[in-house]
Amino acid sequence: MATLNSLTKIHKRVLVVDDDPAILDVLGQYMKLIGLDTVCAASGEEAITAFAKDHFDIVISDIKMANMDGLTLLGEIKRVDPDVLFIVITGYPSIETVLEAMKKGAVDYLVKPFQFDEIKIKIERALVEKDMNKQLKSNQGIIWSLIISIPVWLILGIILAKLLIR
Repeated sequence: MATLNSLTKIHKRVLVVDDDPAILDVLGQYMKLIGLDTVCAASGEEAITAFAKDHFDIVISDIKMANMDGLTLLGEIKRVDPDVLFIVITGYPSIETVLEAMKKGAVDYLVKPFQFDEIKIKIERALVEKDMNKQLKSNQGIIWSLIISIPVWLILGIILAKLLIR
C-alpha cells in the first residue's frame, strides 16, 4: 500500500481553510511537515479565490466559519472540481452535519480536538482511494475496448479463414 510520502512525490496540493488563526497556522505547518504543498485560507471566500487561481488535490475545511460555512464551501468547490478530496473539520459533531457533508461529496471528517496522526491517516486513505478509483476507471476502459474489439477480430478471422480455404 502506498504511503503518504510516495503519494506526495507527485506534489499533492492541499488547501486548508479555517477562520481560527491558531488552527490554520498549526494545521498548515503540519501539512507542510508531512510533505504536502500547502496554501491556507482564513475564510470560505478566500478559499474560493485560491481555488479559482490554482489546482488543489485536497481541501481541509472547518464547517463553522463566519460568512460562508464549510458546507457551502464544499458545494462551491465540488461544483468547480468534483474530483477534489474534501475533508471537513467540526468542533460540534452531529450526525446530520456529517451526513450532509458526505452527501455533498466530503470524503471524511475530523472532530476537534484531533490528533495529527488521525489527519495523516485520513489524507493517506483518501489519496489511496482516489488513486484506486482512477486505476479502476482506466482498467474498465481497457476491458470495454477489449470487449468491443474481440468481435471485430473474430469476424476478420472468419473472413480470412474463408478466403484461405477457397
